[in-house]
Amino acid sequence: MKKTLANGVDKPEILERLGRLSPGAQRQWGKMTAHQMICHLIDSLRVATGERKVADRSNFASRNIVKLLALRTPMQWPHGVKTSPELDQAAGAGTPPLVFESDRAQLLQLIDRFTAEHRDFQFALHPTFGRMSEWEWMRWAYLHGDHHLRQFGL
Repeated sequence: MKKTLANGVDKPEILERLGRLSPGAQRQWGKMTAHQMICHLIDSLRVATGERKVADRSNFASRNIVKLLALRTPMQWPHGVKTSPELDQAAGAGTPPLVFESDRAQLLQLIDRFTAEHRDFQFALHPTFGRMSEWEWMRWAYLHGDHHLRQFGL
């Protein structure tokens, strides 16, 4: 079974790993600090909820082939894949980090809202994968969080 944030085991796993993240955690690749990564995850979930707008950069291959590979195969996401410029923490875009614990608490609340049985939003289009089902959004959110937590050794 593929891990998703909708799963009662997989979501607590991600939350526990986020709880172990410290502001001084050293990245193993990339340019973001641990605090910037928290804000990047917030921004990414806000794209999913439609609260943050990013340009649609999807095309036939990304909506069909890349999405299939990223969400439905067991491979770990590769390092160095560029994020949407509107969310690029290393370039000074995205939500700026303020207070680590407050930002982490905001992320945890957003994850709860994202995974709630009765949502107060409709899923938006993914900037690369286009339209996604609820399962695909839950799978993406798990994999995106996992990818960045692994970036910091968690």
